[in-house]
Amino acid sequence: MGETSSAILQWLEHQGALAPLLFIAIHLLRPLLFLPVMLVCITGGVLFGPIAGTAYSVVGTMLSSLLFYRTIRILPSGFERLRGLKEKWLNKHARLSVQQVAILRLVPFIHFHLLSYCLLEISADFKQYTKSSLFANFPLAVIYTSVGQWISLFSIPAMVVFSAGLVGLCVLIRKKYEVVLWNDFFQTTSS
Repeated sequence: MGETSSAILQWLEHQGALAPLLFIAIHLLRPLLFLPVMLVCITGGVLFGPIAGTAYSVVGTMLSSLLFYRTIRILPSGFERLRGLKEKWLNKHARLSVQQVAILRLVPFIHFHLLSYCLLEISADFKQYTKSSLFANFPLAVIYTSVGQWISLFSIPAMVVFSAGLVGLCVLIRKKYEVVLWNDFFQTTSS
């Protein structure tokens, strides 16, 4: 993966005026290239600087989120797979808030589109999903683009502590109640 990212970085440096558009396209192709969002945002900061890199990363992650919204509606198998993954990692009826998704997006090993699925669950329509995605994607782009090189210097134990701190912060801002459906509470076995 390191060779792929350095090859992409060198290729983008020689593209001139097309580089921002190609960088945004890489955000869209990122899932197919198996590149982490964090790595692409850090690359944007190196190539374009913290301000322009953040702007291009916000545009790229937003377009990726909007493409996810449209694609997941077409592919019910992907929708079901993400639902199963969410139920595996979270409670069946748990709903993350937009603030929690924004914090969890900063954790490098949490799947970007799983969190997009969590936003999809709490959004009433496309407009609300777009607003929620912008709010959740903005901290990701700002942190990893402008402070990306500093974070990349962390050792593995420091990264684990940083990630645990983000997860702890997410737990602190969670909703303090849980809804249990009648049928789930009184589970009956069919004979």
